[in-house]
Amino acid sequence: MTAGPRSLDDWLQLQQSVHSTGIDLTLERVREVAQRLQLLQPKHRSLTVADTNGKGSTVEYLTALLRESGRRVGTFTSPHLLRYNERIRIDGAEASDAELVSAFEHIDAARADITLTFFEFNLLAALWVFRAREVTHAVLEVGLGGRLDAVNIVDADVAIVCSIGMDHRDWLGDSLEGIGREKAGVMRAGRPAVLSDPAMTAAVAEEALRIGAQLLWSGRDFKVQAQSATPGARWGVQGGGVSWQDLPAPALQGAVQYLNAGAALVALAQLPEPVLPTAAQAARALGSVSLPGRFQVLPGAVEWILDVAHNEPAAAVLAANLRARPCAGHTWLVAGILGDKDIGAIARELGPVTDQWILCGIDQPRGLTAAELSQRAPQFAGAQLAQDIAAGVARAQAQAVPGDRVVVCGSFLAVAPALQALAR
Repeated sequence: MTAGPRSLDDWLQLQQSVHSTGIDLTLERVREVAQRLQLLQPKHRSLTVADTNGKGSTVEYLTALLRESGRRVGTFTSPHLLRYNERIRIDGAEASDAELVSAFEHIDAARADITLTFFEFNLLAALWVFRAREVTHAVLEVGLGGRLDAVNIVDADVAIVCSIGMDHRDWLGDSLEGIGREKAGVMRAGRPAVLSDPAMTAAVAEEALRIGAQLLWSGRDFKVQAQSATPGARWGVQGGGVSWQDLPAPALQGAVQYLNAGAALVALAQLPEPVLPTAAQAARALGSVSLPGRFQVLPGAVEWILDVAHNEPAAAVLAANLRARPCAGHTWLVAGILGDKDIGAIARELGPVTDQWILCGIDQPRGLTAAELSQRAPQFAGAQLAQDIAAGVARAQAQAVPGDRVVVCGSFLAVAPALQALAR
């Protein structure tokens, strides 16, 4: 460790080794440190967003709608793509290195001999910065699961569960029902809980009933309707205390974005002091959202699409989005996938929309080499192999011709280096 005050990089390196494991789904340690820092009874309102897929876009819709309505918003997300500071934002602007270092210094002093994971440091820093910056509303993205995720030390005014799918089986169980009950753990008795997906497993609603939450389920308690199935369709949402018609399409692409945006509008109406933007404010907010790495389209003679899809449900959505966006030429798929994912299921979803795979190694504890990845699914037969994502991007750049498209997917650890390589 360097002499003198620690830099942000020093702190992040230290946090990798403070706790014995990278993931520890218990709340006692992080809650105790939060109590010592007096972070558990904030003055601001809080919304918690959990899911298997969709929480990133829902968090951004909530943030944009609150900002457009004149609120001061703190946003907490994870993981980051390029900079740690992305995880903690105030009114859309990243927290500074100095703010984060100050937060870590106070957290470290308060924890004494209590160990914290990297993510737990991250959450506590977000709550510290939000208090210091006097936000009026905090939008918190759950990391893994719900019931035992560190974010769940916050008693949110409104909880949102976007979707339930098979992922993180080692931690959450191997059934949709079990995973759904874990995600539903972010709900609170007597407080609103919004379910975005009409097809969500009933186990989530059953758990909401057991907890005593005030459930609002898309398709039952409110309805999101687009005027047509074509991209860019006008749409509306009715029920749950809101009535919106003839809204312009959300900026983010894909049919599921209507559900995510609709749930965000309904959730804001459930706050103790409801936030009800005007039609003009809602249109501006939903039309302004951008989310790097989520079906991010970089147009050109060769179109590039970046999507962090890293599990079967996300791969299915990516495949549907690709089908809805015709390509004149070939589709090249540059993929880097962690070894603990259901690689076979991901390959089955994306195989029918892929002309040529370029499989890439990821040099991380859960990563695979390209050769190891190629053995995980029959759809990878004939794939080209690259040492890492940067090499895979270079290979695609060398071979794709005008009219083709290149899709990079499989993980945040695939999309982030692809963005860096393309920037160069």
